[in-house]
Amino acid sequence: MQCPLLYRFRVIDKLPEKPSEAATRGTLVHAVLERLFDDPATERTAGRARALVPGQWDRLLESKPQLTELFAGDQEGERLSRWLVEAEELVERWFTLEDPTRLEPAERELFVETELESGLRLRGIIDRVDVAPSGEVRIVDYKTGKAPRPEYAEGALFQMKFYALVIWRWKGVVPRRLQLVYLGSGDVLTYDPVEADLERVERKLLALWEAIREATETGDWRPRPTKLCGWCDHRAVCPEFGGTPPAYPLPVALTERPADPAEGGQGRMGPV
Repeated sequence: MQCPLLYRFRVIDKLPEKPSEAATRGTLVHAVLERLFDDPATERTAGRARALVPGQWDRLLESKPQLTELFAGDQEGERLSRWLVEAEELVERWFTLEDPTRLEPAERELFVETELESGLRLRGIIDRVDVAPSGEVRIVDYKTGKAPRPEYAEGALFQMKFYALVIWRWKGVVPRRLQLVYLGSGDVLTYDPVEADLERVERKLLALWEAIREATETGDWRPRPTKLCGWCDHRAVCPEFGGTPPAYPLPVALTERPADPAEGGQGRMGPV
């Protein structure tokens, strides 16, 4: 939805992307908040959470050594130190938004998957699932950025409605609440879905998948310029910035073109 050409670069061409400090900090904070619930409720304190940051960073480096590139040239370790402090501050802010001593998540980093009647398979990973004694389900997602302005809230909730749709089609249960926790600004965005909402999301996903299928077959992936282009790793090969995309690696579907009088009235096969 953000940019069809970016989708092609990432999913089809699989062009490499440099790790970013912001995205990696988000991964680190998520790991700390997941790990904190391994401790007894009484030990889930802000101090304990901050203390987990260095160890989780070491684990992240062990699993993804390429992340060392983020702080190349940082001989004194000053940039890394500031970055870790920022991660600790995000973790500490979470305690002003939720009380982990009163939470016992049913699931953390839950992989979910379902297949729609159309055959389209949906999958994702949910940060946290809470289940009330009454059986009501709450889906929670942590964001290390700032909450969007109200006019952009619907876009932010699309991911959560996607998760709710998967849970509904998988378990037959509509989650009672969807909750986005923005650690960057200290805001919590909530939404209570109903079946009609999730049916609309399902229709949108089917239309989106049809667009992906058509673009895959034709090779016609259009760039969609936005302010986010400034953060894109692929501007050098994007037509919007004077670049040329790599050769399309998949076969392109051909279609019968209308007869052209200049060609003696004979139609010919050509790319869509």
